[in-house]
Amino acid sequence: MYKIKVNDTHSFDISKADLDKLDAIETNTSNFHVLQHNSSTKVSVLNSDFNKKNYTIKVNSNTYNVDINDDLDQLIEALGFEVGATKQVNDIKAPMPGLILEINASEGQEVKEDDALLILEAMKMENVITSPRDGVIKSVNVNQGETVDKNSLLIEFK
Repeated sequence: MYKIKVNDTHSFDISKADLDKLDAIETNTSNFHVLQHNSSTKVSVLNSDFNKKNYTIKVNSNTYNVDINDDLDQLIEALGFEVGATKQVNDIKAPMPGLILEINASEGQEVKEDDALLILEAMKMENVITSPRDGVIKSVNVNQGETVDKNSLLIEFK
């Protein structure tokens, strides 16, 4: 079960069965044609932050910010914990298989939380991988144009 929050004002529960019923066709990179109740809708993904599970989408001419929380996210919230509040993140791994399009970090570079470190293309979508914390880059373990598997080590922090 996924809890979807739109523009921090509306919440919806969506099951995996609901997703299986979704009639969406990708027309080109980040653009989709969705049919629902015999009605056609154009949807574009304008921005995606895979780590924070936050997306900006455009439906027809309206733009929405969408947050997606899975069962684990909901459990962590229910228990009153913040993700990463006590964990020191020392490395970034690929959240999915994909192609490294751009690298914005280098060894020894000082970065701030949420700085864009690299762009990973997966399923024809560009996913910006951001820094989970302030820190210094110990090593960048990938090259631009390289294909990576899920959980491949991308960047290490000092």
